[in-house]
Amino acid sequence: MYNNNINYAYKYCEDITKQNAKNFYYAFKLLPKPKRLAIYATYAFCRICDDIVDSLDKNESKLDKLDKLKISLININSKKNHNPIFLALSDAITKFNIPKNYYLELILGVQSDISKHRFNNFNELSKYCYQVASVVGLICIEIFGYKDSNAKKLAIELGYAMQITNILRDLKEDLTLGRIYIPLDEINKFNYSEDELLKSLTNDNFKLLMKFQAERAQKYYTNSKPLFNMINKDSRACIELMHHTYNKILNLIIEHNFNVFDQRIKISKFEKTIIFMKLWKKNITNKIMILQ
Repeated sequence: MYNNNINYAYKYCEDITKQNAKNFYYAFKLLPKPKRLAIYATYAFCRICDDIVDSLDKNESKLDKLDKLKISLININSKKNHNPIFLALSDAITKFNIPKNYYLELILGVQSDISKHRFNNFNELSKYCYQVASVVGLICIEIFGYKDSNAKKLAIELGYAMQITNILRDLKEDLTLGRIYIPLDEINKFNYSEDELLKSLTNDNFKLLMKFQAERAQKYYTNSKPLFNMINKDSRACIELMHHTYNKILNLIIEHNFNVFDQRIKISKFEKTIIFMKLWKKNITNKIMILQ
């Protein structure tokens, strides 16, 4: 009975991943099955958190749902918990010895989106980036497996890089929700203003501000590259794909001269295919080396 339930639970999480994260769904296919299933469970949990915050519910209702989510997570091994996502997640946490605190940090991060719409400086923003992105990286490397304790530091930096990329790409969308993730002291530093940002004014000061943010993200991408060789070979291609994909988005933002208001910057299907095929070939080579 348990096997049937857990199989259904993982299939449920896989369907959520396939429906909502097509890019990474196929990247996850490169992983050995137990790791792949654990990633699906983690993604499904992240999806729940995001859906609660992005819903049209009143803030009180959102906070109440997130509090219930925390309780369910704390009591994840309870026999009374029949939610398929938590059933799969409990199995993954046990198999890969993932600290439960990472998932609690994620809830705190998305919860801040409900009440905190401005960040005074990068110290504040980096805490947010850690909670909503870096902890996901920390969860992933526990599932992937790693051979150097420095992998944790680099996973955190990769999370910063990816989240800053998201912030730059989604600037227009976040503004419609009343959210500004670029630190206010840095907006002022470049003689730009919150009012100008709300009006989508793309003057020279705006471009200098965006360039500063992009260079910060690029530094984190560069710093986190040694992470690749620290990850187990059977999972390395997956983290490389995440790194390459988001770094490519950042490069496209730069190439478009930071024009993120008139269009949503994204990678073409052709470019995605090229990136995926290169890493798929590398993954096959790694598997052959492991078998030898």
